[in-house]
Amino acid sequence: MAKFDRHQIQQLLAEAIGDTELFVVGLTVSDSVLPKITVTLDGPTGLGIDEIATITRRLNRAMEATYGEEAAYSLEVTSPGADQPLTDPRQYARHVGRSLHLKLQDGTEKTGPLVNVLPEGLEITEVVKVKTKKTTLPAVVIPFGDIKEAKVVISFK
Repeated sequence: MAKFDRHQIQQLLAEAIGDTELFVVGLTVSDSVLPKITVTLDGPTGLGIDEIATITRRLNRAMEATYGEEAAYSLEVTSPGADQPLTDPRQYARHVGRSLHLKLQDGTEKTGPLVNVLPEGLEITEVVKVKTKKTTLPAVVIPFGDIKEAKVVISFK
């Protein structure tokens, strides 16, 4: 049974992605009887089913060439779900104008529309609720290092 090396898979994945604008958000390799390799990709405009299929085929071919055709594993190439946190600064740009919920390293939380993505962090206009009244505060820049978790607020208006 083949032992899958995470670093080698990362290299194969980088080659499979090639010069596309896609980037890796997550890579897990389970250590079970039938190892499961889960790749989470994203891009500046999201990720389409055709792109997922192409990367899956490329990575499968590279895995077979590296580990042999008899290597048994399960491969899942996916995009982050709408409820998944944003983990890479490159993920924010397409969410400008949408509301984010941020959990900060100091334990505080902020929610409000993303105004801009800067090299050093996010510019948001925080919306504060006091009883039933909402107040929008002036835009502030929150450094990426201060963000523990960021999620897009899903609204069904």
